[in-house]
Amino acid sequence: MPSPRAQMPAPHRRYVIRTMAFMTGYVAINILAMSGAFDEIIGRPIAWALALSVAAPVIGQIWATLALMHESDEFVRAITAKTFIVATGLTMAVASVWGFGEEYADASHISAWLIYPVFWACYGLVAPFIRSSR
Repeated sequence: MPSPRAQMPAPHRRYVIRTMAFMTGYVAINILAMSGAFDEIIGRPIAWALALSVAAPVIGQIWATLALMHESDEFVRAITAKTFIVATGLTMAVASVWGFGEEYADASHISAWLIYPVFWACYGLVAPFIRSSR
């Protein structure tokens, strides 16, 4: 019986490698920042550099997903795109509800960077239900 890795199509294998690379950087930078590694050197320009360095893997992950769609066959491309679009809409709905809750109902403020994990949570929630390219 062939190993699961041997059965994985090349675009998916590249996607997994890219995702692991980007998320390793993302997690490492965040762990260092949360542990206070940058506290002594943080000034306004360096703080922006830190913010950009944490955002770069997020941008890379989005690129990795778009590259997966580009490199995959028509069916996988359609399913991935549809899932991406539905998850984006759901994320915007959640963000809008919470934003208006902050504005009108005195809900606690939530940092904007949480949109990224909310998006992937929504993606994970809707992916099992999207099985058709229609």
